[in-house]
Parts: sequence; structure tokens; C-alpha cells
Amino acid sequence: MAERTRLLTRLTGRAIVGHPVAWQGTTAIGEQAFRARVTAWMTAFRQSAPGAATLFHSDGVEFAAALLGAWHADRTVYLPGDNLPTTCHQLDARVTIFAGEWASDRSPLAASGGSADSAFRPLAADFTGVIVFTSGSTGEPQAIAKRLAQLAAEVDTLERTFAADMGDADVVVATVSHQHIYGLLYKILWPLAAGRSFLAHSVAVPEALAAALAGRRAALIASPALLKRLPETLDWSAARHGLRAVFSSGGPLSPDAARLSERLLGRTPIEVLGSSETGGIASRRQSPATDVPWTPLPGVRVRPEAGRLCVQSPHLGDDQWFTTADLVEFVAPDAFSLGHRADRIAKIEGERMSLVAIERALIASPWVSDARVFPLAAFREQLAAVVTVTATGHHALEEDGKAAVTRALRALLAKSIERVALPRRWRFVHELPVDSQGKTSHAVLAALFDTRATAMPEARVISKSTARLMLDLRIPRDLVYFDGHFDDTPVLPGVVQIQWAIVYGREHLGVTGAFVRLEAIKFHRLIRPGSAVRLQLEWRVANSSLVFVVDSAGGTHASGRVVFAR
Repeated sequence: MAERTRLLTRLTGRAIVGHPVAWQGTTAIGEQAFRARVTAWMTAFRQSAPGAATLFHSDGVEFAAALLGAWHADRTVYLPGDNLPTTCHQLDARVTIFAGEWASDRSPLAASGGSADSAFRPLAADFTGVIVFTSGSTGEPQAIAKRLAQLAAEVDTLERTFAADMGDADVVVATVSHQHIYGLLYKILWPLAAGRSFLAHSVAVPEALAAALAGRRAALIASPALLKRLPETLDWSAARHGLRAVFSSGGPLSPDAARLSERLLGRTPIEVLGSSETGGIASRRQSPATDVPWTPLPGVRVRPEAGRLCVQSPHLGDDQWFTTADLVEFVAPDAFSLGHRADRIAKIEGERMSLVAIERALIASPWVSDARVFPLAAFREQLAAVVTVTATGHHALEEDGKAAVTRALRALLAKSIERVALPRRWRFVHELPVDSQGKTSHAVLAALFDTRATAMPEARVISKSTARLMLDLRIPRDLVYFDGHFDDTPVLPGVVQIQWAIVYGREHLGVTGAFVRLEAIKFHRLIRPGSAVRLQLEWRVANSSLVFVVDSAGGTHASGRVVFAR
């Protein structure tokens, strides 16, 4: 308990003199400045309407200060993974305060000023500090309450287990969002408790990651989605020199990705198994020679039950055993290998169908490199498939079209899968989409089948701040705007590119006001079906203009400004 109170004491405001709390770019945020921000947020929450709050902020320093300020104002904080309109609507009935970066119609709470000399009273261990708000594997919103004692216990476990691996690392660099439990613990709370600094903004692209790690004694908090895509063409020598530890969570890391990380970064990742419900459960570090099993973290007890993993842990809200949806095989009393999830079963026309079995049957095709199959809530008892294709599959799509490829894949599935379970709706993508935590979640998959999906590209956020956004866009071949727009050589209309800039600007940057006019619009290069481009947006509040640039490896495709009414 003494170790657990260290986090609560730290969050109560006791300073570790002389050590920066965080870095915003090249600016060090010291203890006094951070305490002043906590005070400002505490005052803002105390002066607001009673009730729970929800917090979203892309800057880790403001996020941490707002979180602590809310706790010192006795406010429980709902922690969503994003600030999209759907999430706002789901939170409306649960909270009275939207703090941080939200659309203007939610009247988001902000804080200014603040004194570093404010006295912070002790935080109560049994206070419900956070409610993790996640879509989970089913797509239905889940609200998972976390008492401060649970968070403190988990941070204590991390320090006791991995302090030796961290060595003299004095800064934490994260590629994952602090809006999720993994990022909250590893990027924000653990560094605060242990006296390490953290980078305020998560690093989303390998080029920026290599620069962020260079010249630092750092620990990297990453996801399998990023680690498996580390480019060997980048010079990682400066990053590798000071890197002390690499952590990965959000799903098992493939052996190839583990070897790639060891080769480029000089460290084999420490993988941590856990969930929003359970907290951390087990860890492992892969070896080229053997299939390394998972072993429980200190204080965590595990056992099998009907093939599933059961957990008893100080990270849970009580002392009861919690049955997870992970299928496991125990190779020793405290060591197990991980299978697929037992909850990946769908009931179609009264029949229970294994989604994993359908995915495996798809991957058996030489056209398919990966696939995800799931029930689509918008269409009763229908399965949807999101498929990444091989070079052979890409050629088939080019030559024969989507309809022919879909028919061929359904015929392949029909050899081993009951007809009622054949996917009815399909999306072919360059790579499986991931959320800000690096997970291919139900929510990001379902978004591909949104009613506007065929009118929008596949979009992946590269970086985001209050006023700037960078997206990678993959242009679908079945986009509605290609129909009738030069049938022999379809191209993306310029007006569609402008519309996308407006849509993403309103969705991510809070762009407001009615459209007024376009300025300095230029179209330089054509965009064809299947192209990959990057969209950069800047929202200039002072003159209500949205600046956009669409470019790719081939150069700039389009640029200009959209002006809105003030």
C-alpha cells in the first residue's frame, strides 16, 4: 500500500524539484508551471455545473492537468477514445461538462491562469477517478469505472516489474493516445508517479518517431500496428543509441514485428496483455529460438476455465475472479499461450458462427493477406468483411472489378462455411484501419460501412492538434464520384477534394460557420482510383479560414483556402 500511495501523493501535488514534468516540443514544462495548470483546471471545474465530466485533449500536458484538476474538484472523468459527433451524442446523457477539444456546440470547458502555490488536499483512494468509455469488441458503448486505488495499484505494478528495463530512461515517448487506458497509464500516470518526463504529443509516423527518440534516454510506448511498419529505409541509429525499453500492447506482436523492432531499435519489445476491464494481466518478451509464453504480472493470479483465461488482480475493482474472452492454453501453472477470442461468435439466422473460422478461410485465398469479419448492426443478421489484398488480389480487382472478386471469394467460403454466414457486404482496403490506440476495433471497421462510406476515402490520422490535422487518404475504387466522371479514365473531381477538407475540418478541428467563398484554389495533379494521398488542414480561427493541401509522393495535387462566416 505504501507504494500505491506514492501515485496518490504525487497526484496530490507534491513536487519532485528540478525535473520537468513533460516536453511540449522543445519546451520543458516544469513542476511549477504544471501545478499552475492543474490549479487552473481545478478552479474551472469547481465553477462549472455539477456532475461528471468528459475530457478529450490531444496535448498530454493539458490532458494531465485537466484530469488532475477534475479529480481535485471531485469530478469523475469519462475518458473517450475520440471526440467525434457519435461519441458526443453517447456521452450527452452521462456528463454535464465537456472539457478540452470538443465541437463548439458542446460549449467546451477551458482553463486559464492558475497559481503554482495552491494547496492540494489528499485524493481519496476509493474515489472513482476515471470511467473508460469504449466501444469494445461489440460496438456497443461500455463504461468501465476505475477507482484511484486501481490506477495506483497498476502504476505500482509497472514500476516494480519494469524499473530495471527502464534503467536511466528519463523521458517517455508514446505513439498511442492517452485517451485509452494503455496510454493513460504508460504515458501519463506512470511517468508522473516515477518522476520521468513525457512528450506531450503522441508520435504517429515513423519519421517523427526517429526524430523524437534521437538524443534522448527514452522508453517507447507503442502498438503492434506501428512496430510492424517500421521502415528499414530510415536511419534509426540516433534513436537506438538512447532507447532503453520498448513496450507494446493492444494485441499480440507477430514474431516478424518483434525481430524488426530488435533489429532497427536495438530492443525486443516487452509485450503486455490486458484490457480496459482487467488492467494489465501478463507480459512476455519474444525470443527467436522459442515460442515464449505469457506470464502474469506481480500480484496477478491466472487460471483456465473452460478454455478461457480467468484473472484475479489488484487492478480489478474487487477480489473476484474475472473471466475474459481470451482463449488460452496453459503450458505451466503460471504460463500460457494465447488463442483467439471466444467472444468472436456471431448468431446468424439462429446459427452460431465462428468469425475466426471465416477469416481463416478467406486468408487461404492467394488474393487475401488479412481479413476481419463482423456482424453489421445496420443490416440485421448480415456479416461484413474488410479485406486487405495481396499483389495478386490487387491485380484481380484491377482486371475483373470488385463484383467479380467478391463472387469468387464467396464461392471459396461456400466450400467450408454455411451459406447463411457468407459475408454480404465487402470492403477491400490497402491495410486494416486502426484507431488511435493502434487497434483494429469494431468501431473503425464499422465506419467503413457508414452510409457515406462510398462517398468518403479510407482515412487515417497521422497527426492532430487544436488547429492542425494531417490525414492519409486511400481513394476507394468504388467511390461514387468516379461514376460518370470520365468513364475511360476516372479522376477525382476537385469539388470533392474541397468537400472532404470541409468535412474533416468540421469533424476534427471544430470548423464552424457557413461556407462563404473559396480563395487561391489550385489543382495541379489528377487523383485516380486507388491512389494514396495526404490531406493537411489548418484552421485559422482569426479569419475563419480552412487552409488545405492535398499531396503525395508525386507532388501537390490541390491546395487552397475555404472561408466561412464568422
